[in-house]
Amino acid sequence: MEKPSRSSFFWYVFIILIFAAITRDYINQDLKIREIPYSEFESLLANGAIKEVVLSEKEMTAQVKTDGEKAHFVRTNRVDPIIADKFKSYGIKYSMKNKNTFFTDLLSWMLPIFIMFALWGFLARKVSGGLQSGMMSVGKSKAKIFVETDTKITFSDVAGVDEAESELKEIVEFLKDPKKFERLGGRMPKGVLLVGPPGTGKTLIAKAVAGEAGVPFFSTNGAEFVEMFVGVGAARVRDLFLQAKSKAPCIIFIDELDALGKVRMVSGLQGNDEKEQTLNQLLAELDGFDSRSGIVLLAATNRPEILDPALLRSGRFDRQVLVDKPDISGRTAILKLHVKKTKLASEVDLQKIAALTPGFTGADLANLVNEASLVAVRRNAESVNENDFTEAIERMLAGLEKKNRLINKFEREVVAYHEMGHAIVAMALSLQDSIHKISIIPRGVGTLGYTIQRPTEERFLMTKDELEKKMAVLLGGRASEKLIFHHLSTGAADDLDKATDIAWAAITRYGMGQHLGDVVFEKPTHSLLLGDIDYGPKTRNYSDVTAHEIDRELRALVQSAALNATKVLVANELLLRKYAKVLLEKETLNEGQIKEIASLVRNPIKKSSYPTQSANLEQNLSH
Repeated sequence: MEKPSRSSFFWYVFIILIFAAITRDYINQDLKIREIPYSEFESLLANGAIKEVVLSEKEMTAQVKTDGEKAHFVRTNRVDPIIADKFKSYGIKYSMKNKNTFFTDLLSWMLPIFIMFALWGFLARKVSGGLQSGMMSVGKSKAKIFVETDTKITFSDVAGVDEAESELKEIVEFLKDPKKFERLGGRMPKGVLLVGPPGTGKTLIAKAVAGEAGVPFFSTNGAEFVEMFVGVGAARVRDLFLQAKSKAPCIIFIDELDALGKVRMVSGLQGNDEKEQTLNQLLAELDGFDSRSGIVLLAATNRPEILDPALLRSGRFDRQVLVDKPDISGRTAILKLHVKKTKLASEVDLQKIAALTPGFTGADLANLVNEASLVAVRRNAESVNENDFTEAIERMLAGLEKKNRLINKFEREVVAYHEMGHAIVAMALSLQDSIHKISIIPRGVGTLGYTIQRPTEERFLMTKDELEKKMAVLLGGRASEKLIFHHLSTGAADDLDKATDIAWAAITRYGMGQHLGDVVFEKPTHSLLLGDIDYGPKTRNYSDVTAHEIDRELRALVQSAALNATKVLVANELLLRKYAKVLLEKETLNEGQIKEIASLVRNPIKKSSYPTQSANLEQNLSH
C-alpha cells in the first residue's frame, strides 16, 4: 500500500477538526436550547418552573419543568453573580460550568494557517507550470505511457497498408517470443522508422503493434524534447530510456522525428546547441541499449530527406518501413473500416467510391465518411447513399457549394462554355480520367465552375503523349472562350499555371524536349512525401543559351496543347454550343448525360501533333 504524503496527512487532520466542530454545533442544536431575555428567566424562576441551572462566565442555561412533556432548555445572559443567593432562597439546585472553547480556539489558529499554505501552493503551481513542467521536473520525460489495456488497437483496426503491416508483425512476434529469433543468432532491429505522407496511419499502426504485442507503449513527440534551456532535451531522452528499461518489454514511439533528428549543421554558428545535444544523446542511447532487452524504438516522419545520416545507419534506425497512400483496394478496405458505424443504403458501392478518391489518405477517407454522414443528416435521410459521398468528395476537393452567390448572365455563360470546353476536349482525346460531373455552381473562394474527372485505373507512369493531352484538357476552357466569345478572361489562370508546370517538368526534369537531349536541367526542390514546396530561390546550372532554348521548347509545348484543344472544339462546335445551353439551364450534368455527349464527340487529332520545328507551329497558329 502506498504511504500517504505529509501534505495529505495535514489535510486529513484539517478535515477531522472541521468535522468535529460541525458535529459539536449539531449536538448543541439538537438540544433545542431557546434563547430568552433575562426578565422572562426571572418570571420562570419566581413561578418555580426552573429545575436546574448551569452557570458559565457570561450566560446561564436552565432546564424548565414541564407537565408530562419532554424537558426543554433555555439560555440567558448572566446578569449578576450574587443571583446565586436567590437560588438558595428558593431551594433550587444550581451549578457553574466553564464553556469548552477548545475547538473554536483551535480553528481560529489553524484555519488561517491552512488557507495561507493552500494559497501558497496554488500560486507555486501556477508559477512553475505544474508538477510536470516545474523547475524540479524540467528534465523529466513527457512521454505518455499506455499500458496494454489502454491501447485497444490491433491490426484489425488498420487497413490499406498491407506491406507495412507484414513488416511490423515481426516486431510483435519478437516482443512475444524473443527466443524464437535468438535461436539462430538473429536479433531484431533496434529502431524502425515509419516513413510516409501525413494522414497515412503511421501513429495508428505503431499503436497496433503495441496492442498486438500486449506491452506498454511510450508515446511522445520529437518537439517535446527541444526546450529553451540547453541540456534539457538530452536529460529527457535519458529519462525516457530509463523509464522504458523499467517497463521492458515495451515500445517507444517518437512521432515527428524530424523535429528532433534534423541533420546537424557544419557552420561555425553555435545557435543550435540544444537540438544537437538532444540528437547526440538519442544516438548514444540507441547505441547503448541491447535489442535483447525487449525495447523496440518506433519513429515516424514525413520528411526523411532532412534526417541526420547518423540516425539512419545500421544499428540505429536500421529498418525503414514505407506507409504510403493506399491504392484503390486499400482505400476500399479503409472505407469498410470507417463505415462500420454508418448506416449505408443498399446501393452504395464502396469500391466505386474508392475509385473517386485517388490520392486520398486514411485520414482523408475517415473525414469523407463523416462528411457524407453529415450531408445525409442535413437532408433528414434514413441512410447514407452514393450521392452523399459524391457531394462530400466535391466539398472536400472544391469547397462549400454557394448557390446564393449572384453571378451576372454574361459571366455565367462564359463559365458554362469554359467547363464544356474542358469536358469535350477530355472526351475527344480519350484520357484515362473519365468525366464524372460538370457543374457551374460556384464553390469555395474563387471556383465559379468545375469539371470532375475520375481515373478508370491506378496509374504510376505517364507518357509524353498523355502529358500533352493533359495540357490540352487544361487549356480547353480557355480555347472555348476564345472560340465562342473571341476574347480571353481571367478564369483560366489556374489552368495556365498547371499546364505550364507540366510542360516545365517535361522539358527540364523528364528529358522530353525535342532539341535539348536526355538531360535534366532542374532537380526537384520538394519533399519526397509532402509534394511541391518551394524552399527558396532555385539555382540554375545551365547557360543563357540553354535557358533560351528551354523557353522556346516550353512555349512550343504549351502552344501545341492549346492548338490541339482548339482543333477539337472547332470540330465539335455545334455540340459545344448545344450542351453549354443545357448546362446553363440545368447547372449540373451527371454521368448519364455526359455519356450521351461522349458518344457524339469527334476527335480530329489521331496522333501527337508536337511540332518538329517551332517555325511550323508559328505558321499553324497564324492560320
